[in-house]
Amino acid sequence: MTGNGTDWAILNASPDIRQQLSAAVPLHPTGLREMPLRSVLLTNGDIDHVAGLLTLREVQPFRLYATRSIHEALAANPIFDALRSDVVDRREIALEQPEEIAPGLTATLFPVPGKVPLYLEGETVETDLIGEQTVGVELRAEGRTAYYIPGCAALTAELRIRLGGAATLFFDGTLWTDDEMVRAGLGQKTGKRMGHMSMSGADGSIRAFDGMDIARRIFVHMNNTNPVMRPNSSERAKAEAAGWTIGQDGMEFAL
Repeated sequence: MTGNGTDWAILNASPDIRQQLSAAVPLHPTGLREMPLRSVLLTNGDIDHVAGLLTLREVQPFRLYATRSIHEALAANPIFDALRSDVVDRREIALEQPEEIAPGLTATLFPVPGKVPLYLEGETVETDLIGEQTVGVELRAEGRTAYYIPGCAALTAELRIRLGGAATLFFDGTLWTDDEMVRAGLGQKTGKRMGHMSMSGADGSIRAFDGMDIARRIFVHMNNTNPVMRPNSSERAKAEAAGWTIGQDGMEFAL
């Protein structure tokens, strides 16, 4: 994300961030240890969202924004000490407190239903916790607003009010059906158990957002079992007919 076309912020650092940076020409290095990356903002401590931080350890200065809960999860794992404190400035960002994460780009974090990362789970797991462990992001640049929510267990009444009238929404599209990973033989957990809404079904995100005043809706964070990733699938056609865009690598959106 950029607010001025020059300075960039990244939302979550996925394991394939090296490939993403290679494909993003505006983020290519400008020196031996320099690139136009100003910050990374984390929405939770899931491995899918933090593993890429280790790729960014090559003495590349940036600010790492996250809630206190997420920073504590990183601090508890010594491998993340590879992000040298004299290079990576770890900044705690409070909920509902606007923060400029890059010149001209402001982010406000807000809680969404979710759970703690897999590696912090105990015997009892709550998948719809409301707090600092899973957040959405309100992004503002030049008076325009977008919302980014890559993980969400339910569309609550509070979220419905916040998102109503949004110009652009990037939303959790992990699974098409709640049990698709189980049926595919790739795991024993349902989407709900992992803290994700499925796209389809009576309690899925397509039905939940139906009729809401949101101009542009983009599904992100799709698992490779999700049939919407296949261009000619009937599931993709249903999602698009309901007004959703299926996010793909290399897509660019202007607010």
